[in-house]
Amino acid sequence: MTANTHEPMRTQDYGFFGPGSPSWKIWTAPTSLIGFQRAVVLEHFDPFLAAAVADMRGIYSNPARRLDRTLAYFLTIAVADSRTATEASRLLMRVHSQVTGVEPISGKRYSANNPDSQLWIHITGWHSVLKAYEMYGPGPLPADEERRYWEECAIAANLQTCNPADVPRSRQGVRDYFEAVRPRLCTSERAHEGMHYLLRTPAANAGIAFWAISRMLAPATIATLPKWMRVLGGFDQTALIDGIAPPLIRVVTTFGQWPVLKVAALRLSAPRTARIMGEHHRGDQPRNTHTVPPVNVREQREHLEPVTASAG
Repeated sequence: MTANTHEPMRTQDYGFFGPGSPSWKIWTAPTSLIGFQRAVVLEHFDPFLAAAVADMRGIYSNPARRLDRTLAYFLTIAVADSRTATEASRLLMRVHSQVTGVEPISGKRYSANNPDSQLWIHITGWHSVLKAYEMYGPGPLPADEERRYWEECAIAANLQTCNPADVPRSRQGVRDYFEAVRPRLCTSERAHEGMHYLLRTPAANAGIAFWAISRMLAPATIATLPKWMRVLGGFDQTALIDGIAPPLIRVVTTFGQWPVLKVAALRLSAPRTARIMGEHHRGDQPRNTHTVPPVNVREQREHLEPVTASAG
């Protein structure tokens, strides 16, 4: 969700990361679409998020619009100026504050702004786009860029309800986080419904373009996931498909690196995201050509309106 669809998204400053940052490079790469599909599928392994998605039904009634808003939010945080990114965070948390209910299996209450659930969304998102970039794009980042990427991931977490102290700051830290949360991950009928719907979205509600894109990306997305998740989620595929997907997708992403083709492709299924991507590649300079220090991220976050962040 972006703050305003009519104002330029980068007029005040270069935001929290700026030109040359790994966040700009990875979140604007064509492989980010695969990473995004991976992330929204993974979210469903959190039972409280799965319950929230199932109760809201947003991805079923209008999947293209709902997912476009979510991807646009991630991209806004990565490349927009500090005012636009902070406002996008405020609006998203206001929407999430209304998303509460009861997770039917455990009987516990959920909140979309719960810090643990928000941390799961944040880490799976940033990890997934990096994973896709490594598998289907230029490959692993140099060590210094990877360190910076995880530092930037931690900075961005300040715009959500996550506890900054809980955010991993290295690849090993992310691995440790995934091991720590694995015991609470599970699936259910509603989680399966969401995962499979996001991997291969029907054309009836999403349109032909989104239907085609989701199916084209699905084999590549599944190939990035560990075997136990694929089996648990009921969407495993053969080793042959795993082997075929990477070279085919690399050809597509090679052409997708051209900004004009990338923006044109996004317009077919994610117009809000396409607008942000187009503005980013246009390269307009903001009034102040500097980035906002991490301490200012926290200060801006503290001035956001209070939101509900109760425990699950």
